[in-house]
Amino acid sequence: MPRIMGILNATPDSFSDGGLFFDHDAAVSQGLRMAAEGAAIIDVGGESTRPGAEPVEAEEEIKRVVPIIRGLADRLDGRVQFSVDTSKAEVARAAIEAGATMINDISGLRFDPEMASVTAGAETDLVLMHIQGEPRTMQKNPRYDDLPGEVYAYLCDSVLHALDAGVAPEKILVDPGMGFGKSVDHNLELIRRLRELAGLGLEVMLGCSRKSMFGRILHRENPRERIYATVAANALAQISGVDVLRVHDVRAAADAVQVVYAVQMGEMD
Repeated sequence: MPRIMGILNATPDSFSDGGLFFDHDAAVSQGLRMAAEGAAIIDVGGESTRPGAEPVEAEEEIKRVVPIIRGLADRLDGRVQFSVDTSKAEVARAAIEAGATMINDISGLRFDPEMASVTAGAETDLVLMHIQGEPRTMQKNPRYDDLPGEVYAYLCDSVLHALDAGVAPEKILVDPGMGFGKSVDHNLELIRRLRELAGLGLEVMLGCSRKSMFGRILHRENPRERIYATVAANALAQISGVDVLRVHDVRAAADAVQVVYAVQMGEMD
C-alpha cells in the first residue's frame, strides 16, 4: 500500500497554496493535521518550484523550513518521517540537523554537486526527480524525442551519481516529475507508463497533486478544484505499483488508497 507524503509549502508563492502556511504556527498546525489524516511523510518546502518561480537564497530557505521541521518533530515524536523539498545541499544539511530524514531533490542531483555526499553522509532517504530545464523556464515548449526513454535515462544517471557518492540503493526513490518540463500529453503518457520505472528496481514516488494538467483537462483554473482529479490519477498510480503519493489533500488520498488496496487484496487493512 503506498505511503502518503503530505505537501507543506512554507512559501508565499507556491502554485496551489502559496501563502497559506507561510506563517510558522499555521504551517505547524497543517503538519499536525496531515499527520492525523494519515500522512506517513511530511515534505516541507521553502522555495516554490512552480513554472516561472524565482529562486530563493539558501539562508532564506533555511529560515522558512527549519523551525517548522523542529516544531513538528517535537510534537509528533517519531510518528511520521520528515522530508525537505530542496535542491540545495546547505538547506539539506540544516533540515537534517532539525530532524529531516528524507531529501526530495527536484533536480535529481543536477543543481548542487554537494547534495549526493550530504545525503550519503547523513544516511537519509533521497528522492531523485526528473526535470527538463529549471523552474523559471521549464514549461516553455518542453519537447522530447523519446519521453519515457529520456526520463528513464535521466533518472538512471541520477541514481548512479547517488550510488557513487555512497547512498545505499534502498534509500533511493525516483519520481518522473509531473509538470516539470512537460506538457499535458507528456504527463498523461508518464502516468500510463509508470510501471516502466519499476525497471530501476527502486521505490517510485508520484507528485501530481492539483497539477495544471487537471485544470487543462477539466477547464478549472482554481487548483483546489482539482482534488478529485488528483485522487483518480493517484488510484491509477497505485494500481501501477507506485510506492509514495505526494499530495496536498491527505485525507482524500488516504481514503482512496485504502479503497484501492481493499479491491486489490480482497480484504480490508
